[in-house]
Amino acid sequence: MKIIAIKDTIRKDVPIYYKNFYTGVVVIDMVKGPSEYRIDFTIEMKATGQKEIVVSFIDNIDYPLIPLNKEIKKFIDDLDSGGGLPID
Repeated sequence: MKIIAIKDTIRKDVPIYYKNFYTGVVVIDMVKGPSEYRIDFTIEMKATGQKEIVVSFIDNIDYPLIPLNKEIKKFIDDLDSGGGLPID
């Protein structure tokens, strides 16, 4: 299992400045080939300066969620650090 991309990412407009809400489609390369699943995720900056990323799946996934969730969070963190997420 490998995360290929998160596409069609849209930032939801909310008045909370330290918490960003997003929706998108994650592309995952599994044994059967690439599959796409809709997700919602949030990135919150804690008062301590740490990021907390929470991912929720809209579509049902036939794969163990703990390792998948861990990989998606790492991918989202890399995207956010590199400026790959929409600002508006």
